[in-house]
Amino acid sequence: MKLSLALGAAPADGWRRLSTRRRLGLVLLGLLLAVAWLTPWLHDADPARQQLTRILESPTLAAPLGTDHLGRDMLARTAAALRLSLDMALLSVVSAAVPGILLGVIAGWRGGWGDRVLGGLADACLALPGLLLVLLLAAIAPGNFWALYVGIALVLWIEYFRVVRARTRVLVASPQLEASRLLGFGPGYLFRRHLWPELAPQVLTLAAFGAASAILAMAALGFVSVGLRPPTAELGLMMTELLPYYHEAPWAMAQPILALCLLVLSLNLLAAKETK
Repeated sequence: MKLSLALGAAPADGWRRLSTRRRLGLVLLGLLLAVAWLTPWLHDADPARQQLTRILESPTLAAPLGTDHLGRDMLARTAAALRLSLDMALLSVVSAAVPGILLGVIAGWRGGWGDRVLGGLADACLALPGLLLVLLLAAIAPGNFWALYVGIALVLWIEYFRVVRARTRVLVASPQLEASRLLGFGPGYLFRRHLWPELAPQVLTLAAFGAASAILAMAALGFVSVGLRPPTAELGLMMTELLPYYHEAPWAMAQPILALCLLVLSLNLLAAKETK
């Protein structure tokens, strides 16, 4: 009985420790995840199916968010676009965070020529504007999801590296880590016990901002027609396709804009600094 109460109390305590902004961001992100992943189960509609007899229909029971200029179901397309954006954000953040953290710890811990080489590599990557790098890869493989993913991940890893390296330099010189090292504990234990608890809040904040940046980058490329190609359901591409029909169907144009704003807002709220 005591064990079950303790397990139930832990999530509640964690929720209470969150700031109001982060609670709001978590709830908002949860709602968007529910829309993205539950819609295919509850609303059986193909996001790519064209029905030219149902062009720009207003919301109905059959199509709760109406249809677009080709008669495609807007709820199905918005949910598919949200899933695509979330997949891009997750892949980009994980692919950037893992090497960024590892290289940052190595550079900050070891120092010397390794630190100089890795620092020079990060500075060289920073010299090339991030959006230009993504555009370059998108031009090499136009309309390819993986080209966008690789480009965004290559841009994001630098922030993790620089933050983790700077913080590791300070933590390595701390008395607690020095004491554990003298007691014979290995690098794995030192990282888990001393480095990661201090690095985790900053890394998670970077992850939230990085996810929002990845989503915005893909939407921006889609809006200027250099990202993914039709008939892919992608938020920026949907805005471009529906822009000429703004006067006839403003509700259709508003949906990808609102979805993008809420998605980025939820991630930025999660990245908000805790207030005491």
